[in-house]
Amino acid sequence: MDSEKFKLELGGRELSLEVKDLAEQAAGSIFARYGDTVILATCCMSPTSASSRGFLPLTVDYEERYYAAGKIKGPRYIRRESRPSDKAILNARLIDRTIRPRFPQNLFREVQVVDTVLSWDGQNDPNVLGIIAASAALSLSNIPWRGPLAAVKIGRADNEFVLNPTAELEEKNEFQLVIAGDFVDDDQLIINMLEGEGSEVSEELVAGAVEFARPYLKKIIDFQKDIISRLGKAKSQIKESQIDPELISKVKEFLNGKIETVLFRPDRSLRQEQEEALKQGLAEFAKKEYPNQENGQNLSLLFDEEVDRVLTENVLKNGKRPDGRKPDELRPISCAVGVLPRTHGTGLFCRGQTKALSILTLGAPGDQQILEGMEITGKKHFMLHYNFPPYSVGEIKPMRGPGRREIGHGMLGERALLPVVPSTDEFPYTIRVVSEILSSNGSTSMASISGASLALMDAGVPIKSQVAGISIGLVMDEKTKKYALLTDIQGPEDHHGDMDFKAAGTRNGITVLQMDVKLDGITQEILTQALVQAKKARLEILDVTEKTIGEPRKELSPYAPRILTIQINPDKIREVVGPGGKVINEIVSQTGAIIDIGQSGLIFITSENEASAQKALEWIKNITHEAKVGETFNGKVSRLFNFGAMVEFLPGQEGLVHISELANYRVNKVEDIVKIGDVVPVKVVGIDEKGRVNLSLKQMSNEKDHGGETRLPQKGGN
Repeated sequence: MDSEKFKLELGGRELSLEVKDLAEQAAGSIFARYGDTVILATCCMSPTSASSRGFLPLTVDYEERYYAAGKIKGPRYIRRESRPSDKAILNARLIDRTIRPRFPQNLFREVQVVDTVLSWDGQNDPNVLGIIAASAALSLSNIPWRGPLAAVKIGRADNEFVLNPTAELEEKNEFQLVIAGDFVDDDQLIINMLEGEGSEVSEELVAGAVEFARPYLKKIIDFQKDIISRLGKAKSQIKESQIDPELISKVKEFLNGKIETVLFRPDRSLRQEQEEALKQGLAEFAKKEYPNQENGQNLSLLFDEEVDRVLTENVLKNGKRPDGRKPDELRPISCAVGVLPRTHGTGLFCRGQTKALSILTLGAPGDQQILEGMEITGKKHFMLHYNFPPYSVGEIKPMRGPGRREIGHGMLGERALLPVVPSTDEFPYTIRVVSEILSSNGSTSMASISGASLALMDAGVPIKSQVAGISIGLVMDEKTKKYALLTDIQGPEDHHGDMDFKAAGTRNGITVLQMDVKLDGITQEILTQALVQAKKARLEILDVTEKTIGEPRKELSPYAPRILTIQINPDKIREVVGPGGKVINEIVSQTGAIIDIGQSGLIFITSENEASAQKALEWIKNITHEAKVGETFNGKVSRLFNFGAMVEFLPGQEGLVHISELANYRVNKVEDIVKIGDVVPVKVVGIDEKGRVNLSLKQMSNEKDHGGETRLPQKGGN
């Protein structure tokens, strides 16, 4: 086995890239290691173009392996990896968004990048290592790709930035940012991808994290360049599309003045309809001019290039956007809450033609999502799910389960809201928000965040403050490098623009951000301006949403379940559960409540109405009550002996009434005073070292005599 290993010290740990001939049939492969986390990255390219697609058919797979963490997991009767976890999907999207812009625009051959986690040490997150590994594998291969790229994760703990924080440090992280990019002229950082989250952090903190990352990104770039110079393969030559110059000229002439008419209108449906009609007219024109040529793909490419040019020129030269807005202007916003009658909370957020309806459901603690993956095992009490039905864009498609896009957008919204959502100690409910995209014309993920924030307040969830999100776009002239940032991008600005920068947060700061580009990258200057512009828009959105509902409702919806809690002695858990679950099943059956018991003895009682929850609570209180001398109860006689009677004074708890404590006179036979099933008042008169309880009817009789109440039978009575 041939092998060459290269090492770099990074953040007090060793980053190594090892080139082996194990995956020798792949176009490129690398074994990347950081600490004891190891990833095998491979890449392959098909020998021929997928000519009918007209775009790069890139697939990025991030494969978690349970063995990497020393676990045997998966469904009980399968015990192997099945569908990828949400974490794996997010990591695959992270890598995809980083590497995709660096492929040539005219590469139409299928490319697949596979990152397989072979070992995970529980401390070093594989996602950043996966980006570096993918970059190295592609750079060493014959696949046309403009690399290498570097990536780091920046955390912040104790007011200090930390490079690639370990899992232990991440637990006290107040902020983290994954940044990828490279350098031009050996000095200027070009940011290729960003993804971060924080607890209401400032824009200045984000910019500071990027600056902190610069020297480490440079080290990783130089490290890869050294390996590539030694072992890199010659890149495959892409056959340039030879489009007849005369065809190019005729297409431009045909489209002259027509694209502006179609592009510059706010209504998405009408624009699409007219765009399709223009494409069809172009196809008919080309067929007439060149009856013996098949120009379908060329026409599509030329059409998109002309739209890109027209959009860029109008924005940069005239400040003109498709719907006539200024560069930093939002579309009209309207909001509503309490839209649906029986749900626990709803929020409707509309921005132009983008409309998101968020519906919130409150559930019992036992409704939490169970997480089981290579890295994560645990439970999640707050979930945001995002649905993007085909009717939202006027299309017809099969309705299947959530894809990578839906999972990615949902998790982005979830992370944006999590810093303001109360903990289970403050609010013991499981919270699920579903965002239904009713109409889409740009930035639906950010609309979902605003809609979900409204729904949380409408439901009475005590969140700290409203959260809003916005997307900032970019158009840039590649030759002159002149650019413009666009607030609240919609369809054509997203499709034909060069950047999608999403930022969400509160009035106090950013909670989540995400950026991907179609260019090679953006400068720190552009990033700083985008942060400023996003903050301005976020505050304007909050001005509207806060007028709709300024604070969480004081009362939960009458249709929401009620949760009561009680802390019991953990030693009493077995008494609440009972043999084979007999006791707890009886409580559930009789009250209709849901009972969740924690190992600490904290019990959550959830019911659709408070009365049944209170009934279950009292039941559990009685079961777990620890009697004290002097307490009185009404108990039921359960057993008789020659020397006394056993009385169940609390559910599952019995005490002995000695024959001498049955009455104020000498009792010859216990049956003369009580019978099995009688309900009698008793007083606790003693508890021995083994916890056995002694009761008395006699003392209760004496107390009732003094109080003028009905007495127990005296000698000679019935």
